[in-house]
Amino acid sequence: MSAISAQDVNKLRSMTGAGMMDCKKALTEADGDFEKAIEILRKKGQKVSASRSDRETKEGSVFVKVNDDKKEAVLIALNCETDFVAKNEEFQNLGKLIAETASANKPASKDALLALKAGNLTISEKIVELVGKIGEKIDVSEYIHMKGEVVVPYIHAGSKLGVLVSLKGINGKDVTDAGKDVGMQIAAMNPVAVDEKSVDKTTIEKELEIAKAQILAEGKPENMVEKIAQGKLQKFFKESTLLHQPFVKDNSKTVAQYLDSVTKGLTVAEFKRVAIG
Repeated sequence: MSAISAQDVNKLRSMTGAGMMDCKKALTEADGDFEKAIEILRKKGQKVSASRSDRETKEGSVFVKVNDDKKEAVLIALNCETDFVAKNEEFQNLGKLIAETASANKPASKDALLALKAGNLTISEKIVELVGKIGEKIDVSEYIHMKGEVVVPYIHAGSKLGVLVSLKGINGKDVTDAGKDVGMQIAAMNPVAVDEKSVDKTTIEKELEIAKAQILAEGKPENMVEKIAQGKLQKFFKESTLLHQPFVKDNSKTVAQYLDSVTKGLTVAEFKRVAIG
């Protein structure tokens, strides 16, 4: 077995970012072969990842990447176990790399994203590699790809919550500020859909069922239940769908009215809201 020098250990550490003792052990096991040592470190990462597979990842950050023409954007939620790791430079760099890789390749799913190459390794292997270095479970919990006339991101303070908003009817205007205002609205009010037409049937049925049970419990006549329940449903649409909500910056307007005041016909095509934890 060849002697492992401190210089070799430092070289492997600079190549991989792994701890000095881990590098020394890997080089010793690999008999000084750097490529084998890197493979050993990666395998260690896989073992660490597997051993922590039952851990909860309630911390992390959201990352966005918007195309130059602002017609397309991706949002990634990268999770970890502790806020300390979420603020780690390597973790942040990995999140940015994943978002950039997603933006460049536009994978159809999270699994397809994880299989993409970023340099010599896949995204999945990059994650495993970092798990091996820091000893915490890391995973991509969300991947969103959105297209539109213009797509505007909004990242809430601390990067724990991210929103993508696709606007339509922009009439050639720069509506970035309006998109950010709507993103802030979505972050704060967490609407269930763009408008009543976008609410899924299951949610509507559940709201009507709850409303009818409440009305009967109040002792209202049975022949009035359906009418009152429909009224409660309309109230739900007003409070819980984006375009009907009072605008957070000016409660005298709805979000729909605010957007129309920016430019006639401006509205929201779709949105996605992702929160960490």
